[in-house]
Amino acid sequence: MSGKSALNKDVFIPNDERMLAAVVVKRRTKKKIPFLATGGQGDYTTFICLSVTNKKPAQVLITKVKQFHGSSSFVRRSQWTIGQLRQVNGIDSIRDCPEFDLTFVNGCDQWTAGSAGEKCIFVQILNHTCQRYIPDRKPEFVNCHSKMLGGNSVLNSAADSVTSAVHKASQALNERGERLGRVEEKTGEMMNSAQHFADTAHKLAMKHKC
Repeated sequence: MSGKSALNKDVFIPNDERMLAAVVVKRRTKKKIPFLATGGQGDYTTFICLSVTNKKPAQVLITKVKQFHGSSSFVRRSQWTIGQLRQVNGIDSIRDCPEFDLTFVNGCDQWTAGSAGEKCIFVQILNHTCQRYIPDRKPEFVNCHSKMLGGNSVLNSAADSVTSAVHKASQALNERGERLGRVEEKTGEMMNSAQHFADTAHKLAMKHKC
């Protein structure tokens, strides 16, 4: 089971939620740790997750989840409703980059995703979810590449790929059908020739017999 599948199964499904997206992140700026803080739990992986509750009316949540190295369990940390999200900053609207910021009513987190592609998919799904679930006062998306704000472009790309595959398969079947048709036509001609030859041979045999 992949990390994100396990994350959905262990953290969100038991809470009657459905995970829509998750991205592995690291902080670009480290938080200040109090001098007296001791006994840290070691290295960990941080996920920023987008989920929706199954109960109506649906509530969309953004949750920070940690998984400490050497452990298979996940730990919920901070959580916000999508209504508390004020701004999504894609950092660079021209080139692909893994950095992005999330600004909430109570602060801003600066993140670096595992890759520019992972960030792109997460921001795109987040934008589409905001358009769907927030009727007014939607969060601001700034410095985002146009493909991140394309709504269902990921799904559309997948649909285009499927359509293309179906078209190619249909074309191949049509070409195969044409070839089969030509074979059948030639087979028919050969059968007619064979029948004509047989009839002629039969007539010749009867003639010589007489």
